[in-house]
Amino acid sequence: MDKNKIDSTYCEAFYGLYVRVLVTAERGIYPGDRIDPYIENDELRFAAYRSTSTPATVVGRTEAGIEAWVPKTQTPDGREGAILQFWIMLNENKPLESQIEKLYREFSIPVRQDILSCYTTSLYDWLKPSEGIEIVGTIDTRRYIGDCGGGYERVNTKTIEVPLMGGQDFFVDKKLNVGKGVSGANLWFFCDSVLSGRKAGREAVKAISDVEGVITSFYTCPSGSMVANYKEIGPPTNYRFSPTLKNEIKDSLVPEGIGAIPEIVIDGISVQAVRNAMKVGIESVVDMEGVKRISAGNYQGKLGQVKLELREIVPNLFE
Repeated sequence: MDKNKIDSTYCEAFYGLYVRVLVTAERGIYPGDRIDPYIENDELRFAAYRSTSTPATVVGRTEAGIEAWVPKTQTPDGREGAILQFWIMLNENKPLESQIEKLYREFSIPVRQDILSCYTTSLYDWLKPSEGIEIVGTIDTRRYIGDCGGGYERVNTKTIEVPLMGGQDFFVDKKLNVGKGVSGANLWFFCDSVLSGRKAGREAVKAISDVEGVITSFYTCPSGSMVANYKEIGPPTNYRFSPTLKNEIKDSLVPEGIGAIPEIVIDGISVQAVRNAMKVGIESVVDMEGVKRISAGNYQGKLGQVKLELREIVPNLFE
């Protein structure tokens, strides 16, 4: 392995607030539904992907992703499940209570529109107190989620049952914990072609999926973003690193021989979880053909409160 392949740089990440939930559901009617390209035939896949499909913290909404798939032996209702995370950026200059309220309001939208509205689903809190996890508040799910049953909801000791036309009511835990974690950590892979970039991104995302407590909210992201705002849409793409503009703009930052720079964005329940994810992500692609350089995105420390140095994460690859 080329010892100069990894930049001695850091990624700049942010503190965020998140909920971590378990969604359970049936896996279709027929055995083939689990692998059918029409994922709506597999209720669990459909609810998980649909509810997490539009990351948007850069425009003040929630960012979400699938953390892991859970076997039925490990879920409260004996059905297979998916662990999902939903995030907002944390502004430490604003009252915490108002930001938890914002997270709840935003999170409740995909719950009602994308999870509750999918046949056979239930939703449980999956953020338990443990080492390294900082729980900063709770959400009472009744107001924005549980109270949508026309006044005929059944409020139990731990759950709320929302009556549905489909014949199987929606179960949701009455209380969800809110955690403080790290969002926006990232890795950049400088590759010789689009195909190499796609392969590297896929391999890194697959490796990171085995790390507990993290999501890759954009999977393999081809766009990146800049510290600038377009009035209506938020940050523009990071066009200085766009290979297709290399010979068209004077301030291009694309090195010779580079045809793709995919980015992997990582959110995690703790700094250590994010560091673990970055480590396995780097190690999974460092010797891949077509990956010429590994780096990370930062803004010279002007935005993120958390700096994650690549040299400290994979010191063995710098020796």
